Amino acid sequence: MRANPYTEGGVRLQKVLAQAGVASRRASEQMIADGRVSVDGTVVRNQGVRVDPATQVIHVDGERLILDETKHIVLAVNKPIGTVSTMSDPEGRPTIADLIADYPERLYHVGRLDIDTSGLLLLTNDGELANRLTHPSYEIRKTYVARLHGDVKPGVRRTLLNGIDLEDGPIKVDSFRIVDTYGDITTVEIVVHEGRNRLVRRMMEAVGYPVRELVRTGFGPISLDHLKQGTTRRVKGNALAALYDSVGL
Repeated sequence: MRANPYTEGGVRLQKVLAQAGVASRRASEQMIADGRVSVDGTVVRNQGVRVDPATQVIHVDGERLILDETKHIVLAVNKPIGTVSTMSDPEGRPTIADLIADYPERLYHVGRLDIDTSGLLLLTNDGELANRLTHPSYEIRKTYVARLHGDVKPGVRRTLLNGIDLEDGPIKVDSFRIVDTYGDITTVEIVVHEGRNRLVRRMMEAVGYPVRELVRTGFGPISLDHLKQGTTRRVKGNALAALYDSVGL
């Protein structure tokens, strides 16, 4: 255990757990004794440990606690087709700023979706989180559902998993599966961890199946779920903790 968890100016760990709603003070003490709580990656069993909730990372049963959800905001937005992934547009087109007018905070969009793609876009006022979520070294997976023309041949999946060459370099998918076939339209789910411009559209065109419709349904541990187009929801609780954990924060 590092020295700073024991600083006199900190708060007793069991009190922090109780205030976070994990359990009562007495039950929190038992959780600590049972080795179910870690601080900055180290299991704590000492009831006298004091921590700084503002700077230290606490896990209970492997799940991170987010102790101050008011400090950093993460929004999930279902971007409609025709909306540009910017805060302003010189051509006067709808922007994501129109969708978050109720939030006075300065929010950054995490990556982009092209104007013809709908679905999940994350926004946050945490610059470090935004940087890590888009940095290639963290390999954050993005999930897309695409509607394609034609009956997708079995060899397409193998080709995309093995990798293909695009004009800006080689690329391979993390996963590819057929969701449904109806008439001459096939719906597929594609997972990639890169964020190049119009990547999914270019990949599918390269293997002979141009995309008719494209929706991003997942970004790391965050899913679109039942969020309606043009609306937002605040990412909180376990979902927010999982997002921070995915990039080591």
